[in-house]
Amino acid sequence: MRLRLDYQGAYDWPAMLGFLSARAIAGLETVVDGVYSRSISLGGAHGTFSITQAQGDALDVVLRFPDILAVPEIVRRLRRMFDLDADLPGIHRHLSTDPLMARLIAGHPGLRVPGAWDGLELAIRAVLGQQISVGAAIRLAGKLVAQYGERLLPSFAPLTHVFPSSRVLAEADLAALGMPRSRGRTLSGVAQALLDDPRLFEPKSDLPACTAPLLALWGVGDWTAQYIALRQMREADAFPSGDVGLINALKALEGGPVTPGGLLARAEAWRPHRAYAAQVLWTSLSRAD
Repeated sequence: MRLRLDYQGAYDWPAMLGFLSARAIAGLETVVDGVYSRSISLGGAHGTFSITQAQGDALDVVLRFPDILAVPEIVRRLRRMFDLDADLPGIHRHLSTDPLMARLIAGHPGLRVPGAWDGLELAIRAVLGQQISVGAAIRLAGKLVAQYGERLLPSFAPLTHVFPSSRVLAEADLAALGMPRSRGRTLSGVAQALLDDPRLFEPKSDLPACTAPLLALWGVGDWTAQYIALRQMREADAFPSGDVGLINALKALEGGPVTPGGLLARAEAWRPHRAYAAQVLWTSLSRAD
């Protein structure tokens, strides 16, 4: 099935692909020749989609999924994942009152915030990324998917698995994958929390309402909670001020020492769109590399 997802304004598709490619989990997702593909699971059924930029202001999707009744929910998730409904001109006008943001946005006017297909998957990624590099976290995620993910049948090479279910992860000894036992405990605890509250990763009324239930979980700190709110709950003002990438980006752009507190103070001018400012900073760092 082919779908066309329209959007308004500019769209920096290469930046979106670059972000997703750097975080692609083997067996679960891939980026090849301008196309992002991944396996999906919804309502007990499995499938895949491939998405790329189409002519005009739209993304083109090839969907392979056995349940046609699930298509509206799949479209809703895709629109959130690829940030298709954002008022990007309005957001960027506000951020551009800061000269630094104005300069960065002028160079990449279609920069959007990558979302996530599934809340559990994003939360597991965030916990795996605590205090280690993106590459190391993705390698661990690949082990987790290969060990605990259900096989994708029929396969769509190189997509071989779907992401593990919350029940499987809640019961697994994830430290056996080669991580600190405390982190394995946090991962299983996050999965159990979703079993206890199926709406755990759904958007809430405001940022504190998004992060409070997450901060109550063992091993989940502010960085993890803010990151989940930013990418999964689509909270436009979420801002992981302790993120090393954000700190390094601001340091490279403006020089001088940057602390988490200093970054947080600097970000006051970017409210209520700090998530978009964070994406601008992350992208500036990746392109400087």
